[in-house]
Amino acid sequence: MEMGQKKFDPGREAARPARRFGRTLVPAVMAWVYALALALWAGGLVTLGAVVAPIVFRVVNAPLSADAMTQVFARFDRVALVCATIVVCIDLWRSGPWWRRPSQAGAFGGEGTREMATGVRLARLRLACVVVAAAAALIVAVWLSPEIAGLHAAGAVRGVGDLGQQLARAHRLAEAVAKVECLSLAAAMACASVARRESADARGLGRFQP
Repeated sequence: MEMGQKKFDPGREAARPARRFGRTLVPAVMAWVYALALALWAGGLVTLGAVVAPIVFRVVNAPLSADAMTQVFARFDRVALVCATIVVCIDLWRSGPWWRRPSQAGAFGGEGTREMATGVRLARLRLACVVVAAAAALIVAVWLSPEIAGLHAAGAVRGVGDLGQQLARAHRLAEAVAKVECLSLAAAMACASVARRESADARGLGRFQP
């Protein structure tokens, strides 16, 4: 055997397709889980706030409507926290190396440099958006929802008396935080959509493989 020539290893050659399949499968599974968690989180938030709550409060008399929606929002808060944890963890896993060494964005050179740099910026922006949305979900779950539930249990009527004024303020704050959560999730989904398009363009150039 000539010097410098690599010895053929049948075991190593046989393991290459499995390793290649693993590198392809894991990101694909992560992408599906990410999309499912993000859709459940954002879709549930919009459905409850824009569809379910107005109908229940219009059709069902107080205090039954308030009691029902308090339980519904408490249940969804737990779902939102689980989805938020999944989404944030996957985004951290995806963008971790580029977060530590953003200078690698220009390391590929040529026509793929712009797409790579754009992908890094979009990954960071998407991560910031989901962190803001997760913080909003946490605020609602651990502070606002329990406060509203406690005021309802104390017999508060929105806008009537001191407890009613506190209840009205808590509702207004919860609505404002929910709007921030919705807008942040919409921005994160927009970043993901643009990133997919940029990634497809880069793969067409044969430069950047995400």
